Amino acid sequence: MTENAAQNAPLTGKTVAFLATNGVEQVELTSPWEAVIAAGATPVLVSPESGTITAMQSDWDHGESFEVNTTVKDAKAEDFDGLVMPGGTLNADAMRVDKDAQAFVRAFFDQHKPVAAICHAPWTLIEAGVVEGRKMTSYSSLKTDLKNAGAQWVDEEVVVDAGLTTSRSPEDLDAFNAKVVEELAEGKHEDQTA
Repeated sequence: MTENAAQNAPLTGKTVAFLATNGVEQVELTSPWEAVIAAGATPVLVSPESGTITAMQSDWDHGESFEVNTTVKDAKAEDFDGLVMPGGTLNADAMRVDKDAQAFVRAFFDQHKPVAAICHAPWTLIEAGVVEGRKMTSYSSLKTDLKNAGAQWVDEEVVVDAGLTTSRSPEDLDAFNAKVVEELAEGKHEDQTA
């Protein structure tokens, strides 16, 4: 591979899990998905249910449906190079109480792999027990939840803490996507632990 090709496709050969269910904020799924494809990676939609999931647009309007590639119960973190967690209130609320999703998320931290969460997705990080001592951001309504779980919450468009990337909302997607690609390209982070 030429140096120019490596710069244009820094994620070639990598596979990235996208954890989502019904009610996922559509643009928070599709925008990072397209960014990892553009960088050379293969995205895989992981969900508690098989078949398809239906996205939402701003929590009120139904969006498109997306084909699930594998269920979270069957997925293994060791088969992926990183994890992206889109938000959406309904998606995040369902995901945070799913024990298989919590275990799947925690495994990425145990294996020191990059994890990215936007908007309401950090709810699942709280339930997975991986936010204590971490500098993070999120949708503003999660501020108190994250602080109560031991995170240092800041109001910034994108925050990276040793392989954990977080952002606030769809307005931050450009910065979020750039950091997702950068962190995935860097690979494992020894300080990325639960």
